[in-house]
Amino acid sequence: MSGFSIGGLDLVGDVEHLLSYHFMLNALRAGTIVAVLAGAIGYFMVLRRQSFAGHTLAVIGFPGAAGATWLGLSASLGYYGFCLAGALAIAALPAAGRLTAGLGGYGDESAVIGTVQAFALACGFLFVSLYKGFLSGLTGLLFGSITGVSDGQVLALLVAGAGCLLALLALGRPLLFSSIDSDVARARGVPVRLVGTAFLLVLAVAAAGASQITGSLLVFALLVTPAATASRLTARPLPGLLLSVLIAVAVTWLGEGIAFYSPYPIGFWVTTLAFSSFLLATGYRHGIDRLGRRRPATPRGERRGEVAA
Repeated sequence: MSGFSIGGLDLVGDVEHLLSYHFMLNALRAGTIVAVLAGAIGYFMVLRRQSFAGHTLAVIGFPGAAGATWLGLSASLGYYGFCLAGALAIAALPAAGRLTAGLGGYGDESAVIGTVQAFALACGFLFVSLYKGFLSGLTGLLFGSITGVSDGQVLALLVAGAGCLLALLALGRPLLFSSIDSDVARARGVPVRLVGTAFLLVLAVAAAGASQITGSLLVFALLVTPAATASRLTARPLPGLLLSVLIAVAVTWLGEGIAFYSPYPIGFWVTTLAFSSFLLATGYRHGIDRLGRRRPATPRGERRGEVAA
């Protein structure tokens, strides 16, 4: 397997070599599906300030996969089962906006979500200890792998991803409305609680799918970082959504390509590239804001003189 050459990099040859392996084709197909899904859903997740809930849903995919492996079932079934169950548990919490002030509010909601996460992780360690065989895929469950994506997984991800995107499209306007101002949306007749529950279920499917590519511990990179990067570059919903998807696809393709030629896992590269894009976007936004503050305002007297002239 040839590596990168610093002096004379043959990008075309390297890409052709990469694509000559069927497992890499599957990894790129699955990664593209996951990136599009994570970029789109992650944008609304960041907009709704549900990053902690998304992190929890990503992490509890691990105990689900470990439990399914212990029972002799497909790891994918465990991912989806636990993530969907976690989404329903989080959706059952009282709405943050209707909680009392003081000890309630977002802090109370986060504490309960954290408790769900801790219990799920404890179950995961229990399932690993109960499994009598050698759990060779444990590292892959946690940190991801590009070598184990089968044709069946690609098809399952495609079906799940298409369903989630259709659901997101159907939720579109009420989801955006309730994400920006839930009180006004509720007053206008939007079923805020129902829309929020539906979104959490879609988020759970996205987290379960992405976990199978990047691993449970690093799926958060695809869900939150492209969306957070896009929010630094534009405040408009549609351009931000498209930019989030574009960034997610770009870091996934680059991460898988670099991981193919390196001994380090895909999750590391995807996270590093995504975090680098976030830093660049933050630096760009900071520079634009500083430039705007330094630009002197035209005195009112001069403006009146110009008008009079």
